[in-house]
Amino acid sequence: MIKTNICALAACTRTLTVAFAISALLMLPVMAHADTVLIKTPLGDIEIELLKDDAPNTVENFLGYIETGKYTNSFIHRSAKKIDGTPFVIQGGGFTFDGANPAGIFPFGTIENEFKISNTRGTVAMAKLNNQPDSATSQWFINLDDNSENLDNTNGGFTVFARVIGNGMAVADAIAQLDIINAQGSFTELPVINYTPGTFLATENLVMTDISLKDVTPGPDFVMNPGLNDAWYNPITDGQGFFITVFPDLNLVNLAWFTYDTELPEDESAANLGSPGHRWLTALGTVNGDTAVLNIDLASGGLFDTPTEVEHTNPPGSDGTITLTFADCSSGLVEYNIPSINRQGSVPIQRVANDNIALCEALSGQ
Repeated sequence: MIKTNICALAACTRTLTVAFAISALLMLPVMAHADTVLIKTPLGDIEIELLKDDAPNTVENFLGYIETGKYTNSFIHRSAKKIDGTPFVIQGGGFTFDGANPAGIFPFGTIENEFKISNTRGTVAMAKLNNQPDSATSQWFINLDDNSENLDNTNGGFTVFARVIGNGMAVADAIAQLDIINAQGSFTELPVINYTPGTFLATENLVMTDISLKDVTPGPDFVMNPGLNDAWYNPITDGQGFFITVFPDLNLVNLAWFTYDTELPEDESAANLGSPGHRWLTALGTVNGDTAVLNIDLASGGLFDTPTEVEHTNPPGSDGTITLTFADCSSGLVEYNIPSINRQGSVPIQRVANDNIALCEALSGQ
């Protein structure tokens, strides 16, 4: 059984004796000065930029846990909301899971507080014990909102040592939208994926994290290519997916956003976008490296394999746009803006199958 104390932002294991804490700190390896860390999750990747000039000791401590493998098989154990129900933080770095049981990450020791940067949305900070400013060890959290009024002014201020970059906050927000269960002990706000209440938690039910230094070796920029031609989806969204097709000779990419509905609605049904029977939303745009802005096209009329008139969105883009971005061959982001129904948002996507990854990497020079 893991013995834990309650932290200001979650449970933190505390079993070190003073002597061991000192020896562990002395054995902490000297780290290379990495600037970017990659946190892989089942819902997509989160990249964080380390703020080594603002919190050098905290950054060095965090890198030590990565380099020594202490974060291996760790998971997001807390998804907290504010009193009004809005997302507060997601937190990891405290526990690992071997497929059957959680275990606390044994810390190197505590580190001195280095509060300097405000806890605004997208910053990454260290968790610590109540009323103990210098008690942070291994646990970190991502601010999902501007939490500066609270976290900057309590417990000496919570040390921000990194910030989320790129599309990472879309993934963090998706994690925050997962179901939360009370698994007792240190896991009273545990985010879960496709979990059936009353059953044992398995690895696939947890937001497992693979934390590593990002390879910053210079190389060719990623460019969309036919290796992306595949079916894509968001694991936490039931009933919909995406078909993506890149046409390199035309420098175009086509996206079809579809649902799995098999029965059409009643004739008298209404729809906010397109007709009630619409099960596809298509968009077409020009490839620009790793990004493409696509005009949504709503077609109506016409018969299959028959030379009849088909009406399209006119002018192109008047129904809205989709921005499609890929950082690599395994994950992407769909950002949509549909003013006609006042809908905006983003969907992190991953492949349904990995068959074309090798082709994609070969074509992109990765």
